[in-house]
Amino acid sequence: MSFLQFNNVEYSYVGGDDELIQALKSVSFSIERGEFVALVGCNGSGKSTLARLCNGLLTPDSGEVLVDGKSTKEKSALFDIRKKIGVVFQNPDNQMVTTIVEDDVAFGPENLGLPPEQIRERVDWALRSVGMSEHATSGPFRLSGGQKQRVAIAGVLAIKPELMILDEATGMLDPNGRREVLDVVKKLNRDEGMAVIMITHFMEEAAAADRIIVLNNGSVVADGGKELFSTPEVFEAAGLDLPLYVRLARRLNDGGIGVGCPLTADEFAAAVAAISAKGGKK
Repeated sequence: MSFLQFNNVEYSYVGGDDELIQALKSVSFSIERGEFVALVGCNGSGKSTLARLCNGLLTPDSGEVLVDGKSTKEKSALFDIRKKIGVVFQNPDNQMVTTIVEDDVAFGPENLGLPPEQIRERVDWALRSVGMSEHATSGPFRLSGGQKQRVAIAGVLAIKPELMILDEATGMLDPNGRREVLDVVKKLNRDEGMAVIMITHFMEEAAAADRIIVLNNGSVVADGGKELFSTPEVFEAAGLDLPLYVRLARRLNDGGIGVGCPLTADEFAAAVAAISAKGGKK
């Protein structure tokens, strides 16, 4: 059984003038343990609603969300579900609850009722995992945006979830901050085997995932691996730009210089170097 399952999930909310707006329409997909999935879509596509349905912050109007076989509709299962799924939101300041970094990271384990020595171990491990050990006794509000978000990730890590969801967690950061957070997330997925759903509109971040789910107007319109970037119409129809290096590669390919579909700067440079070594056009 998949760790996370959405089975024909629908959800609506009341908008302005009491208008009923359908945020998700018959959404079905599953996430396995250890997967790194990017969930992409333009504003209003239903991404954040989906994130809140994953751990029972919202309940489907119809259909079912299952976490490790347990339905989010079962109130008795919610405590266990929320231990298994941690969510990091866009604004790290909204997730800070104390005035000392290590106390903030300890907040989750303390609420799980863990013994002090185990809390200490988890806090140290979580801060070490995100590269923030040296800031353990700092005030979180003195940190940079990228550092704050790494502390927020550490706070989620400390509860040792099996799945971490980042809901536009880099949306308020500069490029360096986004890179810091993405590096941490890739490391956790690779070294700790933690499943990740990265909800983003930055397509360069999506390119780092092993699988991409595309949402458009509340529906899943594509679900696949990196090969999806070879079909740009999928993203364009959803109002999304392609990653920078995919766009550059398309221009070269259209001009007769076949570089394939590189997704990163390193891949693009290697492809161009290989073509140059062969004397130009391929």
